[in-house]
Amino acid sequence: MEGDFAVGDPVSCVDGEGGSIAKGLVNFSSDEIRKIMGLKTARIAQVIGHKDYDEVIHRDNLAITKHNPKIRFR
Repeated sequence: MEGDFAVGDPVSCVDGEGGSIAKGLVNFSSDEIRKIMGLKTARIAQVIGHKDYDEVIHRDNLAITKHNPKIRFR
């Protein structure tokens, strides 16, 4: 993750080479994401004091901009 952003901001999602593959609206600020990266969902509220969402970007708020057959979304 790079940069600073607030909840609801649009962000670009990039692949391993830095190419843009999607754009989405984030459910957490960049500061919150830095604190919760790698944690299990159940720990989010303990670490940042709230958990309104389970996902950083929900698929309903994600637009794929470039097809990459190696990337799968669940």
